[in-house]
Amino acid sequence: MSIKGKVFVSGPIQGMETEQSYRGAVRAICARCGFEVVDPWEREKVLYRGVEHGWWERVPAADFIHRDLEDIERCDVLVAYMPRLSAGTCMELFYAKLMGKKTICMCEFENPSPWIVLHSDIILKKIGELENALRQTL
Repeated sequence: MSIKGKVFVSGPIQGMETEQSYRGAVRAICARCGFEVVDPWEREKVLYRGVEHGWWERVPAADFIHRDLEDIERCDVLVAYMPRLSAGTCMELFYAKLMGKKTICMCEFENPSPWIVLHSDIILKKIGELENALRQTL
């Protein structure tokens, strides 16, 4: 199977450090649809193992964000999973759209923010809908 392009996987991490299983499901679907997957969690998960008080304050924010933005620039599609509102996920969605990338957001909110709606080419309710969306629209 030829590679159709690269997909950046976006989703909340902070406050959900032990609830990242959705990433495996999203990565598997994207790979099955012929995409190379870029998931910042694979690089950053070691940072989120900090157990001592104040560990987050020692993370170099500029470097951390710069790497994610560079990854988005190198991708063709951003897939955002939003089980809850996440500043980082919203910023990545905004940046991807600003860069002209295709954006897919999985969001179960009853009334998502106009910012989410405007910056999402496709809005899905469940991860299970992602494969069909990738195959039909890309």
